[in-house]
Amino acid sequence: MKWRSLAESGSYIDQRPLAQVFAERKDLIAEYVPPDVQVVHARTVAALKQQGLAAKSLAVGARAASFELPDHDGKLVSSAALLEKKRLVVSFIRGRWCPFCVGQMEAISGIAEQVEAAGASLLAISPQTQKQAYFMHDQHKLAFPILVDAHNKLARQFGLVYHVLEEQQAIYRRTFVNLPFVNGDDSWELPIPATYVIDRDGTILFASGNEDYTARPEPLEILAQLL
Repeated sequence: MKWRSLAESGSYIDQRPLAQVFAERKDLIAEYVPPDVQVVHARTVAALKQQGLAAKSLAVGARAASFELPDHDGKLVSSAALLEKKRLVVSFIRGRWCPFCVGQMEAISGIAEQVEAAGASLLAISPQTQKQAYFMHDQHKLAFPILVDAHNKLARQFGLVYHVLEEQQAIYRRTFVNLPFVNGDDSWELPIPATYVIDRDGTILFASGNEDYTARPEPLEILAQLL
């Protein structure tokens, strides 16, 4: 399962603000997704906000957890090795089945060269399997690696992980979002979307986590942290 995009049909890059892209996708959801399903998703976001998950996650000034994870091609990527040379921009995402993750990744891919020129390496991290990460990277022509965080071990160290509630699990099953298959485990756990800029000494310079999966930082906001 994947969210198709215009980028897949050629060299098209959507250069609109991410908020505008997301607004368009929200309009489509409002039009085509049954109201009772929308209510469940909204209720889930509200419950996560009530838990204060984002507020409890790693914040600016904290030390980021180090990692060594395989990328979409199975190559091990070490944060320590990368930080010896450059800062890091790291985005935790849910997976290729999420239209908002796809939109964010395509938007960030559009500034990949600028991020590199500003002295940083760009990475995405998700709990999906290597095969799913490969499909996402290939189908959306991303200019940076997607790392595989099996069982959300790294996301847990950042304080981002939550258990998908039963009523939302039922919706995902009906819509063929088979998380046990996509993620390779039956935990039904996901990270809330979060983006970090990490300095070379491991200090977090910028943190943007949100329980609302439809709210992500603008690529230019991320780039501004590097300039």
